[in-house]
Amino acid sequence: MKPPLKQDAVPVKAQQPDDAMPYRNGRGAQFNTRNRFLETELSKEHIEAIDEWNEDNLRTQYIHVQAKSIVNKVESPDVGMSYSMNPYAGCEHGCIYCYARNVHEYWGYSAGLDFEQKILVKQNAPQLLRKFLMHPKWQCTPIMLSGNTDCYQPAEQTYRLTRGMLEVCNEFNQPVGILTKNAWILRDKDMLQEMAKKRIVSAMVSITSFNEELRRMMEPRTTTAVQKLRVIEELSKAGVRMGVMMGPMIPGLNEHEMQRIMKAAADHGATFTAYTFIRLNGAIKLLFHDWLYKNFPDRADKVWHLIEQSHDGKVNDSRWGVRMRGEGHIATMVAQQYKKYGKLYGMNAEEWHLNTADFRRPGEQGKLF
Repeated sequence: MKPPLKQDAVPVKAQQPDDAMPYRNGRGAQFNTRNRFLETELSKEHIEAIDEWNEDNLRTQYIHVQAKSIVNKVESPDVGMSYSMNPYAGCEHGCIYCYARNVHEYWGYSAGLDFEQKILVKQNAPQLLRKFLMHPKWQCTPIMLSGNTDCYQPAEQTYRLTRGMLEVCNEFNQPVGILTKNAWILRDKDMLQEMAKKRIVSAMVSITSFNEELRRMMEPRTTTAVQKLRVIEELSKAGVRMGVMMGPMIPGLNEHEMQRIMKAAADHGATFTAYTFIRLNGAIKLLFHDWLYKNFPDRADKVWHLIEQSHDGKVNDSRWGVRMRGEGHIATMVAQQYKKYGKLYGMNAEEWHLNTADFRRPGEQGKLF
């Protein structure tokens, strides 16, 4: 039986999962957590008195919005980027651990099922990016594409906003970094190859496990690890600097795979790496707890306590410099593995930077000196 969360974090009634409902295959979250910003909400109290209830509708909804801005300043010093841009809010990949879930509450939705089912499509993203780059005060700095949600999630197959934004970046010689879990990025190989020749793009592919059963439960709508390796290899051969993101590392689930992931990525052309350690902030704590005990009842207690041991008795730590790496013997062991195998496989060996010197606005004359 699944034990409750600690008393100081027991969710209100609207946040409790309905364990009587069948498991929703193809989704990471199994219920909607309460949105902390909303004063009122819809909840199921007495199902026998309700004529219509649509919670079993698992179809993805694409909600068109006209965003006011697209490039965001990143204040956190431990995420490796200064600016980010995201053409979509919410993500159909459904990764149960995703830190971006909490951001969906700012849009008026839940961090749970809503995050995976209600995808906001910023239709004017390429136009906003062009307007931003045209501003005379913009001093060229690399921008992360997918700093929050995956820019190559399934919505990209229909809307091609990421492609449009890459075209703008290529026109301006604006350098970008990309992080994705989806093989759809290969559709833009021509553009990425052209940008790579100017040294204005690099990309990372996120691989968390080679265990397909674990991946399907933890990241239900991402592509397989084998496909991700194919992405690394194909784009690397096309001249794109490729890396691998190993994260989050979760003790008792996938932390033992770090060496295998790093070696496989290196064998397929990756030259740099990064990793994060699991942290369960905000509503993600409730969602992950429910997911863990439903999918891994045999080891759920152990995994949960190992996560707590790595965050000073909690499952989340908001301190910069610590929150993404954890602390304690488990987190230290993961950090040591990362350092050891990174050196063994020649990762992060070169001094490499995206090119900011050739940025130009259309119509500007070239620099004379």
